[in-house]
Amino acid sequence: MKTIDELLSEGVAGKRVFVRADLNVPLDGTTITDDGRIRAVVPTVKALADAGARVIVASHLGRPKGAPDPAFSLAPAAARLGELLGADVAFAEDTVGTSAETTVAGLADGGVAVIENLRFNTGETSKDDAERAAFADKLAGLADVYVGDGFGAVHRKHASVFDLPKKLPHYAGHLIATEVGVLKKLTDDVQRPYVVALGGAKVSDKLAVIDQLLGKADRLLIGGGMAYTFLKAKGYEVGISLLQEDQIPAVQEYMERAEKNGVELVLPVDVLVSPEFPDLKTKAPAHPTTVAADAIPADQEGLDIGPETRKLYASKLADAATVFWNGPMGVFEHPDYAEGTKAVAQALVDAQGFTVVGGGDSAAAVRTLGFDEKAFGHISTGGGASLEYLEGKTLPGLAALED
Repeated sequence: MKTIDELLSEGVAGKRVFVRADLNVPLDGTTITDDGRIRAVVPTVKALADAGARVIVASHLGRPKGAPDPAFSLAPAAARLGELLGADVAFAEDTVGTSAETTVAGLADGGVAVIENLRFNTGETSKDDAERAAFADKLAGLADVYVGDGFGAVHRKHASVFDLPKKLPHYAGHLIATEVGVLKKLTDDVQRPYVVALGGAKVSDKLAVIDQLLGKADRLLIGGGMAYTFLKAKGYEVGISLLQEDQIPAVQEYMERAEKNGVELVLPVDVLVSPEFPDLKTKAPAHPTTVAADAIPADQEGLDIGPETRKLYASKLADAATVFWNGPMGVFEHPDYAEGTKAVAQALVDAQGFTVVGGGDSAAAVRTLGFDEKAFGHISTGGGASLEYLEGKTLPGLAALED
């Protein structure tokens, strides 16, 4: 895989460089609530602009249905990118139409433009190879060189991620090069003890990665909504907690395999419960109750790991040489259920080993809860991409850059 450093050494002054970024940031109306993904691509964009390239930044945002939708416009992201760069950033109101062509043509050496949401075009996400290729051809007409730096999208076989690199000289940006280097430390060159903390809502989203980790990790700590399927698999009452009944046989098999392989699989010993889900808009006090993990009332829902589990998980992370964490331990968006996620984050901060926050809600939680991002070894910009890499899958966007 060629990197941006090689491209810069070859010289890019005056060249139109298409940067496939990941500007898929959460919005409250037009207000960006977490700009982490925009900040992550700044080093690549700045390096290219400083070297005199004419930089065209492209991304998706949300899930529009193949047509323009103001609710998913990249205009706020373009404005924020300009603020972070300390420079004017032009914005094209379409992707491959008149506005994009005019905007790109108007770029001077060192100039930066953002084109509108790629998913406003059906060709971006089409499962039809010809339709995707046709859209990629139009995108290729805007540029001379391709730089892939949208790690959060490399697991998607989309036109701008998979098809476009084949049509232009292509390189990996700083972010993708960093992300891949980190993931190799979690797969090929692991320092032990290797501890993985998994949370989030659905156990089905994590089964494939658990399957792989049972042969690689030394300890697995389970939290979040997915923990209740594990507790149910042990025969515990889980009340009205999030439960995937159909996954219980798979979970039981994994628990047996963990024991056989000598992998320590650690489940909550106590949880915070309530008869109702908290109001995440008003953040009104929820008044949860702490109960043992094997004593959840039938009419209550588990919403966070309890204080004893927080201590337990911190102790299991303390001596780790390598840590990967993906998924919050509870409903961290509400202050009454944030302590479990906060405890795991703090344990990573305190750990002496190499710590990786695996994107998605985990990365959002770190920022929401006020942690210094520099206190972690790495915070990934792609939760789904990270998990699929750890599952051993071939990621289309990385495969395209390796050709």
